[in-house]
Amino acid sequence: MGPSAAILPDGQRLHLQHGPIDLVIGADGARGPAFAAAKDRFHGLLQTLVDELPDLRAPLTSDSRLPAGPVARRMHAAAMPVYDLGYLTRMAAVAGAVADEILAAMVDAAPLRRAYVNNGGDIALHLAEGERYASAVAGHRGQMLGQISVSWDDPVRGIATSGRHGRSLSMGIADSVTVLARNAAGADVAATLVANAVDLPGHPAITRGPADTVAPDSDLGNLPVVTDCAALTPGDRDAALRSGLGRAEQLVRRGSIAAAALFLQGQAVMTEGPCIALKQKEFDHA
Repeated sequence: MGPSAAILPDGQRLHLQHGPIDLVIGADGARGPAFAAAKDRFHGLLQTLVDELPDLRAPLTSDSRLPAGPVARRMHAAAMPVYDLGYLTRMAAVAGAVADEILAAMVDAAPLRRAYVNNGGDIALHLAEGERYASAVAGHRGQMLGQISVSWDDPVRGIATSGRHGRSLSMGIADSVTVLARNAAGADVAATLVANAVDLPGHPAITRGPADTVAPDSDLGNLPVVTDCAALTPGDRDAALRSGLGRAEQLVRRGSIAAAALFLQGQAVMTEGPCIALKQKEFDHA
């Protein structure tokens, strides 16, 4: 089936869907022209990614060639600066890159005070001077874990969440990792890397299996991914979270992200940085 577009029942948001791409879009300002631009840019977007899918699913190296399509190039630009930090394909940035591309079309087409494109939890933001965007950090069971508040003068225009309970497979055991970065594609890649780093290699409570047996079309091939994680001791949870926090802090030092919050079985840690506040008092702030 081809792409679909519909205004949601609240009359304020646009829903675009095609295959695995599912966007919820909001805009304050010239909403009509912005939504028209989003629909126009969405047409054919999935096919341009499918056309390059074998290359986009290939492991990223320093010799990986620049893709042809504009969304694929956003994926490449987000992943290349951090390819040395762990196994990556450019698909790690696909959801965020799609959100960035649609948002750019909207901003180019119409004057907007504030806009967002939410692609399954990976969010691209536009904020004019004086504007703010707020969102809850939700757990995989829907519980509120914290709050995000981004002001127009913060160095953040992208939010992404990854973990073993998300849409993609994970090599780590994090319930979720939420990352804030300059754009959604960059946040998407970083969230993948940080979530993969929340781990306890060889721990008997963790069950793993080849990615391609869990999801035959996975870009991870036969690499082991987490399929289950039993209850861990507080010490084990802390060790796994600290491992992921080290990766997040490395990304902060590189300038790749602004902040990250990591969650595992009721414990959490976060980087020092703007825009994220954890909700529960027992969560640790690193």
